[in-house]
Amino acid sequence: MDSVEKGAATSVSNPRGRPSRGRPPKLQRNSRGGQGRGVEKPPHLAALILARGGSKGIPLKNIKHLAGVPLIGWVLRAALDSGVFQSVWVSTDHDEIENVAKQFGAQVHRRSSETSKDSSTSLDAIIEFLNFHNEVDIVGNIQATSPCLHPTDLQKVAEMIREEGYDSVFSVVRRHQFRWSEIQKGVREVTEPLNLNPAKRPRRQDWDGELYENGSFYFAKRHLIEMGYLQGGKMAYYEMRAEHSVDIDVDIDWPIAEQRVLRYGYFGKEKLKEIKLLVCNIDGCLTNGHIYVSGDQKEIISYDIKDAIGISLLKKSGIEVRLISERACSKQTLSSLKLDCKMEVNVPDKLAVVDEWRKEMGLCWKEVAYLGNEVSDEECLKKAGLSGVPADACSTAQKAVGYICKSNGGRGALREFAEHIFLLMEKVINSCQK
Repeated sequence: MDSVEKGAATSVSNPRGRPSRGRPPKLQRNSRGGQGRGVEKPPHLAALILARGGSKGIPLKNIKHLAGVPLIGWVLRAALDSGVFQSVWVSTDHDEIENVAKQFGAQVHRRSSETSKDSSTSLDAIIEFLNFHNEVDIVGNIQATSPCLHPTDLQKVAEMIREEGYDSVFSVVRRHQFRWSEIQKGVREVTEPLNLNPAKRPRRQDWDGELYENGSFYFAKRHLIEMGYLQGGKMAYYEMRAEHSVDIDVDIDWPIAEQRVLRYGYFGKEKLKEIKLLVCNIDGCLTNGHIYVSGDQKEIISYDIKDAIGISLLKKSGIEVRLISERACSKQTLSSLKLDCKMEVNVPDKLAVVDEWRKEMGLCWKEVAYLGNEVSDEECLKKAGLSGVPADACSTAQKAVGYICKSNGGRGALREFAEHIFLLMEKVINSCQK
């Protein structure tokens, strides 16, 4: 259950905003006088995701793909879809992170080298951002490494700030962990319990546990940040659900987080529907795109047996699989693969063919999945309820999809996309049963 609690301000160091590239030397409050007939503007709430390029643990961690989506994309999607922010920003010093941020619809603040050091604090970067944006009254600093954040969490926190008058709100999670005092090596002391009586150890269900900051977000009004605080004033916590509290710090977290985000992550405003049809581009998805020609001028292609198994599993689960190509492939060669799939080759307009298939099966686009890799697949990828590309797909195709495979085309991408479909369909079934 979500709850709030008032508390005293916590002391935080107060680094001064450093002048850089012509910005004002000090934070300057933007006047919020009334306009027109004395109607005051609502306070400007800005989401700010700090995403430095120089991650020590995992290179470019903020845009590494997690469950087929750049890590930062998960929180950007939640922030944008929450509808509570007047602006959504990514503060970065890296071109690739900037490109991903813009692709998801965020604005970009290019942070200075001074606030991009390993020793720079979040507060340093937030102060620099505010120096450039006098219009901002409240900052919602969202952690890029919290991929299970949902828009509803942000909506409730925005209400606490705007309607209930809190100056700062931060996220916590409830944990049921017994803590013991630490003993230094070489010191002959005994450890002491910190939050329990060993003689009366409570059962989990009889103990409320304790609240810990999970770092997912920190909302604070401008005047607090001006004084060097991210937490203070009339202060409250927001308790997140344990399954949504995921923080990725090291590589070992990645596979665990991937499973968590597939089960508990936020996938967009529109509800997922059960997939009934998968359409796969032949060249570069089913195959690696290489064509071999025999001495008698016959076309030879190769494919991965894992992808054939993926097709078989999809069909067994009731999902129709069809193949398509803009090239005049040899149907005889494709038939020799014995995949038992309907196919169309030499297709100048893939969207028209897939739309015809969809109508023939009585499906809406949300029930169609599409795996493509070329510019000619772009429109189908954008229309499909689930879309994916192999890791080596062209940039145009990658920008149009919701899932980027780790595998290359013809090297297991189709099987990987099939597994992704199965996981999401499990999510659909579970939501229907609630």
